[in-house]
This record gives sequence, C-alpha cells and structure tokens, in this order.
Amino acid sequence: MDTAIVPSTFLLTLLLSVGLFFFIRASTKDRIEKAQLVSEQDETTLMTQLKDYFRSRAYRVTSIDQDKNIVTFEGLVRPSWFLAIFLTFLAAVGFACLSLVLAQVFDSQSPLFLSLVLLSPLSGIFYWRKSGRLEQVSLKMESVQNEQHSSSIITVVAHRDELAELQRALQLKMLD
Repeated sequence: MDTAIVPSTFLLTLLLSVGLFFFIRASTKDRIEKAQLVSEQDETTLMTQLKDYFRSRAYRVTSIDQDKNIVTFEGLVRPSWFLAIFLTFLAAVGFACLSLVLAQVFDSQSPLFLSLVLLSPLSGIFYWRKSGRLEQVSLKMESVQNEQHSSSIITVVAHRDELAELQRALQLKMLD
C-alpha cells in the first residue's frame, strides 16, 4: 500500500474520533433557553393549566416570588435509553474504525487493537450519569390588556426540549 495513504487515513480517523468524543460529551450539555410565549387565556386559567402540565411531567413547585410574579418548578430529567444505546453504538463503530487503522499503521495482526471496542459502553455510562439531573423551569406571568381582549405573556427559562413540549401541549405562540 502507498506510504502516504496510511498516515493520512490515520490522521483523518483521529480527527473523526475527536469529533465523536465531543459529540458524546455534548449529549449531556444543558441547553437552557429563554422564551416569551403568548396565550389568549387569562392569567388564572393559564396558571392552573401550567401547574397541571408541570405536575404531569413530574415537576414540583420549589419557589414562588409574588412580588415579581415568578414561579420556579424543579424536576428530575431522566436519561434516554435510546440515546444511551445510540451513543454506545456510535462509540463502538468509532473504536472499530480506529482499531482497524491502528492495525494498519503498526502492521499488526494482533486482536489487541480490536479490544478497543470494549470501551464503547463507557460512552453510554457517561451519558447516563451526566444527563440524569435536576432541572429548573422558571415562569414569569404578565397580563396584557388591549381594546379587543386580554392575553397573557409567559417568560419561560427552561431546557429547549421542555420549551418546545410546553408550547405544543398548551398551544402557546412565540412572542415576536
């Protein structure tokens, strides 16, 4: 085999391995966002729906600041089995590729390099331990009166997936 092919393949595989490492690490990152949502319902009805929604999602009220009209919910976010298995699979494929390239670089027929694949469950364990955490959702409610009707504006600080689910479940619109 051409002598330039093996080192360049090794370099590209190392770069891909670094990318895979950061992808696995990013799977546990907090993605907290702030959004303003609008509802046509009055404040009392909407707050009841919000409490019921968060209670159904295993959140509980941790603090209420009546001066600023802010309610904070807290709940345990469970890790996803699918994502843990998927990350383990990706790591196994990555380690298999790396071991094949290492076997070519060092011209070895030893199964020692293929044993790197046995490290792949560590990525699933890493994800499982880091992604199961307490998460907070902060809501600030404001009532807006105009000539035609009243509406409520909710400022929500939460994980982006929770924001999307809240918006979908309660048919809230994003404030422009």
